[in-house]
Order: sequence, then C-alpha cells, then structure tokens
Amino acid sequence: PFIACSKTLPKGSLSLRMLKNTLIGAIHAGGAELQRYYNTVFQISNKEGINNLVTEADHASEKAIINAIRSKFPGHFILSEECGEIVMDSNIKWIIDPIDGTVNFAHGIPICCVSIGVEKDGEMIMGAVYSPFLNEFYFAEKGQGSFLNDLPIKVSKETSVLKSCLVT
Repeated sequence: PFIACSKTLPKGSLSLRMLKNTLIGAIHAGGAELQRYYNTVFQISNKEGINNLVTEADHASEKAIINAIRSKFPGHFILSEECGEIVMDSNIKWIIDPIDGTVNFAHGIPICCVSIGVEKDGEMIMGAVYSPFLNEFYFAEKGQGSFLNDLPIKVSKETSVLKSCLVT
C-alpha cells in the first residue's frame, strides 16, 4: 500500500516517490523476516541493560532492510539499532529499528513491528511502521498527513483523560 506522491526534494533530482517506494519495499522486506522467524527456534542474546534483547531475527530483518535501501541508494547514511551507523556523505539518513518490540517477539507475542524513518538535512521527512502480524502499515510524510493502510488517521480531539484511550 502507498499513497501517490510525485514531488521532488529541493536541490536535487531525488524524488520523494523514489524514497517512499524504497521505504515501503525495505519495511516489507524486514517484516517478511519477522514472519519467517516467528515461533521458530532462533538465537537470542542480551545487550547492555535489563530486557534489552537482540535476536537472530533482528539481524536478518536489519540485513534485508539495509540491502533494500542499498540497492536503490548505496550512498545514503544509515543508522540502525543493531549495526549502528553506516556513515556516508549524504544529506539523507535512514533510521531503522528492525524489530520494535524484540522482547515481545522473542516471547512469541505478535505485538511488534518494523520501524523506519527517513531524514533529510536533519529533518524527518517520512516514516513508516509495519506490523506484519496485524497487517497494519502506518505511513507519514511531512506535510501530507498520516495513514494506516492508506486511510488517513489523526489524533483524537478528546480532551478528557477519563474519556481517552491511552496505550503504552
């Protein structure tokens, strides 16, 4: 799913459509790895801190995402949770969390997702969150709004906390 966009970024020929299409392909590649590893036997290790896990699936998802980005934009800067910074001389930075919710994933709880943001000159211009187990694809583009599976979404106008739905 994606919303058509043909605008170009200022000062260059890199189109937002190319970035968006790459973002969508990369996030679905990462999600496919989550589905492939889910409820199988895989390696789990700990990073620093309590409940700071990293799994074999994190690395596989990250690799799939980076490969998808690199196939279209080999010169872009990448910041990813597991491999850190892949510094390039680029004004575009991809920010990746290959499994947002690794603890859930590692325990067989399908409440997790892949998250990717795209930054230009230090400013976020688009991002996506994909939950392959709930079949939910969230996308936002600066100045264009936010969408869930191609339908516009927005923050509730409810002002009373007692009448609000709050989720952490």
